[in-house]
This record gives sequence, structure tokens and C-alpha cells, in this order.
Amino acid sequence: MGLAVAPIIALGFSRFAYALLLPPMREALGWNYTRAGGMNTANASGYIVGALSAAWWARRFGIRQAFVVSLAISALVLLLTGTTDDYTVLVLLRAIGGVSTAVAFVVGSSLASRVKPALLPVYFAGVGIGIVLSGLAVPVALAQDRSWRGGWLLLGVLSLLALPPAWLAAKATPEHAHAGTAALSRREIARLGATFGGYFLFGAGYVSYMTFVIALLRARHLAAWVTVAFWLVLGVASVVSTLAWGPLLARVRGGRGLALVSAVALVGTIPVLVAPGAAAAFASAVIFGGSFMAGPTAVTALSRRSLAPHAWTAGIAGLTTAFAAGQSAGPMLSGLLSDGAGRLSTGLWLSPILLAGAALVTLLQPHHEYLPSNT
Repeated sequence: MGLAVAPIIALGFSRFAYALLLPPMREALGWNYTRAGGMNTANASGYIVGALSAAWWARRFGIRQAFVVSLAISALVLLLTGTTDDYTVLVLLRAIGGVSTAVAFVVGSSLASRVKPALLPVYFAGVGIGIVLSGLAVPVALAQDRSWRGGWLLLGVLSLLALPPAWLAAKATPEHAHAGTAALSRREIARLGATFGGYFLFGAGYVSYMTFVIALLRARHLAAWVTVAFWLVLGVASVVSTLAWGPLLARVRGGRGLALVSAVALVGTIPVLVAPGAAAAFASAVIFGGSFMAGPTAVTALSRRSLAPHAWTAGIAGLTTAFAAGQSAGPMLSGLLSDGAGRLSTGLWLSPILLAGAALVTLLQPHHEYLPSNT
């Protein structure tokens, strides 16, 4: 749970809470949907850099120090985001935050892999916890401050408070006899080729939904309590389901785990797109929330099963890079489609299309089992 501070801050606060703050920011700053999507594209672009360099940071400074320092930078970026309304500065902060949160998330995943494979879902449940916490904190900040700035500042303060347990957990994590940060070989990359492609599509598909779904509910003039309750239900569903997915994903072979997760997430996007009421929104929150964070769980389990221990950090980092590249493309493309059509829902239909592609591509991933003798 201490290590789970990383997904709480990296995704729950830094990535997904933006959906709650996007409507007031867009209204106050006069953004179109392309500009609004560009903020998350900047964050995801930085995430690519962070994912690509995570193994290097772990080698250079030590895996524990890289974990804690990257979390501290992420908290500082959240605080600074609440201090400016300059679009260029905000984009730069989102990009820097993307780098630091990627390093924290990837390195944290590697640390969690050292503890016990069966407990990996507990680590990824931190994302849902972060969504719930942001769903409780951001509306309070908006009500008190009546400005989007207060939301970012409060998230930054909460992140700073979470640093001590994260440091203690990293310090207590056992060393693995063979766990290192070696780079992936070409053979290892080729072995996971279909997963790289499918995870790219999964990242693009799910983040388009997560970026704009609150704005869609607001555009339909649903009551404020509905949007807050929607976000909380989505977060709780993510926590519960991430823990439940673990045993299943540990047993499936090849890319079937990520394919199944993608298919369920696809189904979860549909209700809110085809029906305007609260019932459809809550159905979407339960189904989508109950599936989307099982994607990283599936991919981490696949890396651990397919690669030598010394390549776990690099494997997770490489797959997270593909994931981040998808997340970089998704929001901007969805925003462009929405602006072009004049309707936000048009851009959001990109999400189920991409998730369908992710399911189909990852079914092509064959099963590989690492054996020490294969070295």
C-alpha cells in the first residue's frame, strides 16, 4: 500500500483528476476541446520520456531513490499547476509531471513485483484510490475557492503528505537476487510485439474516455451530484475490480488477459455514449471503472512471466512507453474530432473503436514462459 502511492499520484491525481478540473479550466480560460486535450497530450508525451528513461534513472541513482524523488517532483508540479493560467506554462508543467510520474509508476511497478506477484493488484488499486480521493477533494476545493486553482493546490498538498509512507515502503522492499535494470534485447522486444501494439491502442482508447467523460456529463446538464457520484463510483469500481482481476490475469496465457480487459472496457464506454441519463452514466462507471486499470496489471504480469528478472524494470518501462504513446495521441485526436463535428460525443466514439483494435491485436500475442535455463 505504501508503494501504491505512486499510482495514486501518477494517475489518480496527475492524470485523471484533470477530467474534473477540465470543465472549470476550459470555461475560465476560454479553451476549445483541442486545447483542452492538448494538456493531457503534453502530460502523456512527458510520460513517454519518463517511461523510456525510467530504467536509466533506476540504474543511475538506485531504484528506491528514483522512486521517492520522482514522486516528490510530481507533487511539486501539482502545486505549481495551481499558480498560473498561462497555457504554455501549464503545458510545460504537464509535460514535466508526465516525466516524473512515469518514472515513479514504472519504478514502483518493479518494486511491487519484488514483493509478491499475487499482491500486484494491490499496487494498481492505487489508481482507483486516487480517483476516489480526487473525486472527494476536488469538488470541495472548487466549492471553497470557486476556482480550478484550488483543486490543483489541494492535490499537491495531499501528494506531499503521501511521500513519507512511500519512502518507508520503498526502504522496506526486499532486494531480488537477480532484479536489475538491464535493457531489453531485440529478441525480448520481438517476443512481446503484439502486446506493444495492443497496449498502444488501449492507452489511446481508455484515456480519450477518461479525459472528456466528465465534460460530456456537464455538457448534458446533469446535476453536479451526478458527475461527482459518477467519478466516485468509477474509482471504487476500479479499486474493487483491480483486486478481483489479479487471480484471473495470473492464469490466462499470452495476450488474452489484455484482450479481455480491452473488450470489457469497450463495453463500458457505450452506455454513456448512447444514452444521456444518469442511469447510463452509472452503468458506464461500473463497467469501465471495473476494467480499465486491469490493463497495467495484465501487462505487468505478462512481463514478469515472459522476461528474466533482470529485465522486469526495462520490460515494464518499454510497454509503458507504448501505453504512454497511445495516451499522447488519444486526447488530442479526440478533441480535434469533437471540435470538427461541434459535438463532444463525436470525439468520444474514438474510445470504443480503439479499444476494439486493442482487443484484436493483443489476441495475436503468443504465450511465452521465462525459464532460468533460457538465459
